Amino acid sequence: MIVVMRTMTATEASRRFSDLLDAIERGESVVVTRGNRPVAEIRPAHRRTGRDLRAALASTTPPDDRFEHDIADATALLTNDGDDPWAGA
Repeated sequence: MIVVMRTMTATEASRRFSDLLDAIERGESVVVTRGNRPVAEIRPAHRRTGRDLRAALASTTPPDDRFEHDIADATALLTNDGDDPWAGA
């Protein structure tokens, strides 16, 4: 499969940025050039899904039994105990 990328100068890309984004959103990839040299390739962002997250986490080690306790301890440090440190200042 041959993919043809549209080419656009940096000046054209800046002047027609909204059109550029519309093309990208439609699935086009665009090469931006400056001085006849390619300086950027802009393409649609890869959309992440829950399946992607599950696949990424599949190879990680699950948290140990102490993890929940560690999170509770860290959260307790952030909890306002009602004392105003600025009282009397």
